[in-house]
Amino acid sequence: MNKILILGASGFIGNAIYKELHSYFDTYGTYYSSRRSFENNQQFFRYDLEEDDVHDILNKVKPDLIISALRGNFQAQVMAHQHIVEYIQNRNCKLYFISSANVFDAYSKYPSYENDKTLSESIYGRLKIKIENMLLRIPDSKMAILRVPMVFGINSPRIKEIKNALTNKEPIEVFPNLIINVTNDDKLTQQIHYLINHNKTGTFHLGSTDLIHHEDFIKEIVNRLGNYSPIFKRVYTTNEDRYLAVLPKSNQLPKNLLFNYQEIIDHHIFSE
Repeated sequence: MNKILILGASGFIGNAIYKELHSYFDTYGTYYSSRRSFENNQQFFRYDLEEDDVHDILNKVKPDLIISALRGNFQAQVMAHQHIVEYIQNRNCKLYFISSANVFDAYSKYPSYENDKTLSESIYGRLKIKIENMLLRIPDSKMAILRVPMVFGINSPRIKEIKNALTNKEPIEVFPNLIINVTNDDKLTQQIHYLINHNKTGTFHLGSTDLIHHEDFIKEIVNRLGNYSPIFKRVYTTNEDRYLAVLPKSNQLPKNLLFNYQEIIDHHIFSE
């Protein structure tokens, strides 16, 4: 493995992956919003998902592995991944696609495993399924689908949103009947690093090995953030418990890369 290209390397997850990998591989990334740290980094290329052809960057970098953490216009994402699939089919190159637990959000009675059929009620989940189905039509050796649950971390959008709500005394939405598993940027990027080192392909579920109610998890996080008097807005989408969790069964990672939700809560990511 010589060259890695991270599409969406200026976003929260993409940038965490870049920081994990760039000391070990010849790693490149794309950014959209202008920031001096990206503009001055010779390893970064500006890429407008809606205006630019991803082939231009692919032909310039000639990566051995593409990691897609793209965000933005859904139709433009679909088109970009069609072009990426065309590129990797004719070259010695693989694609790791960051997918989501939302590909299963139409199922509610059980957690989901790697080989379960995908079905989503959300536009976001259906986007991820559409791109996953694209990848499932190419050889398994050419791709990995990395399904990720809710991601936390000190600079994560979710933690920033909670902190802003606490500061401004605004309500924090919690879902009392939603059962989830979770991860953070540190755990996720370590797992991805392992998959790259061991040349893994296929479908992987990268989250905590245990489950917790969304309300309980958020309340524990708020308790760790300081001495606040939070306002919680409890949102019920159903009268029964429902699951939005991706657990591994057929593609297990080594024990040293497995973790539980308490480790995510206890991790120093919540310290200033």
